[in-house]
Amino acid sequence: MTDFTTLSLTDLKNGYEKKDFTCREVVTSYLARMEATKALNAYVLETPDIALAAADRSDARIQKQEALSLDGIPVAVKDLFCTKDVPTTACSKMLEGYKPKYESTVTQKLWDAGAVMLGKTNMDEFAMGSTNMTSAFGPVINPVTLPGDARRFVPGGSSGGSAAAVAARAALMATGSDTGGSIRQPAAFCGIVGMKPTYGLCSRYGMVAFASSLDQAGPLTRTVADAALMLQITAGHDPKDATSLNRPVPDFVGELSAPLKGLRVGIPHEYQVEGLGADIVALWEKGRAWLVEQGATCVEVSLPHTKYALPAYYVLAPAEASSNLARYDGVRYGLRVEGATLDEMYENTRAEGFGDEVTRRVLMGTYVLSAGFYDAYYRKAQRVRRVISDEFRGVFENVDVILAPTTPTPSFAFGEEPKDPISMYMNDVLTVPANIAGLPAISVPAGLSKEGLPLGLQIIGPAFGDSVVLRAGLAVERAANFVFPQGE
Repeated sequence: MTDFTTLSLTDLKNGYEKKDFTCREVVTSYLARMEATKALNAYVLETPDIALAAADRSDARIQKQEALSLDGIPVAVKDLFCTKDVPTTACSKMLEGYKPKYESTVTQKLWDAGAVMLGKTNMDEFAMGSTNMTSAFGPVINPVTLPGDARRFVPGGSSGGSAAAVAARAALMATGSDTGGSIRQPAAFCGIVGMKPTYGLCSRYGMVAFASSLDQAGPLTRTVADAALMLQITAGHDPKDATSLNRPVPDFVGELSAPLKGLRVGIPHEYQVEGLGADIVALWEKGRAWLVEQGATCVEVSLPHTKYALPAYYVLAPAEASSNLARYDGVRYGLRVEGATLDEMYENTRAEGFGDEVTRRVLMGTYVLSAGFYDAYYRKAQRVRRVISDEFRGVFENVDVILAPTTPTPSFAFGEEPKDPISMYMNDVLTVPANIAGLPAISVPAGLSKEGLPLGLQIIGPAFGDSVVLRAGLAVERAANFVFPQGE
């Protein structure tokens, strides 16, 4: 059987149009690849019957020359997105067996465009984590391996299952969500493209909520062009989401081809954080040179309050999580652990349903929202958020995008991860600022560490500057000519 999983999105669409192969053949090839990479634990649920039925519908449309923009394209769905009558658990025991009676807006737009759902991907429980090790279904393994090295590496989180599936060719593209870097960080660790759009550009309707003012859906793909197409389809106003932007969706795909000449790129020296690897610093310099070679101008910029983004995030996000996760009480849906009294049932259900990381963040959030601490922590964090947003706004008066590393280090091996939560949270230090300010940002694979692990460069743009972010990301991608390392 031909292995169609090596073909690009463009190759697949051209092949369908020329009738070189069918959607069923391609989907069957991906299902076989999912089976071959099952040890990665990237999927928590495979949906082969749904996939093949959708492939047949795509083949019928193509035969009638009525093809949709994503007909026959295999997509993986992060288990945070509600899929009608298909289990959606956010990888938590709390939602074990839950089958939504409605579809998320993002996935509905993909199905309306002809995309094929391969299954639901693993993730950190309720999207809380940077390693994909907090999932109730066990950790995901990064498909990247090193020659002669038996160690296996984390894929990053919380969208680690989606990133691993795309990197392992067990999906052509996947949905992810980014609250503090949960698309970009796993994309960097796995050597693929991951984009967080402007907050509100993609509807949050049907996404299991973590932190409502920070969560944003976005694509994980093999190329920037694929990310642009996926964003083109999933973006747009949704009246079912009060935070959805009511403005026209730009032509992300068409604007990719605009020249880079004259682009002003900011280099923030505050992103030279403690612990930033020498390999990543060197790649950052190389990325700067690549953009200059293609006509851009690079200038130093200052974002002095960036260092406060991470502590502010770990006040705001847990506070919102504490509120959002209060609904999981054993009464309406999901897990219920009986007790002698109603209060005991609440306690038993939440104690058994939530893992350690979720429990930690809910407790943190409840604390900062409690009487006597609300002003000292939550209100102060909101003020810091405004200062950081204003600071970005001021910088973008003089530059078009910002170039920075995505993560301070490459992926780390299982057993070598930071042992305390604070050190683990530092993984998000370079990605969190864009979430705090609601800005678009993309991670593009741009090189390898000395060991041979993928490294990503990050492009951050102003609000609604998703097109220019994609354009700059494409320039980095072309110059880097990244080759995926040995792996599954």
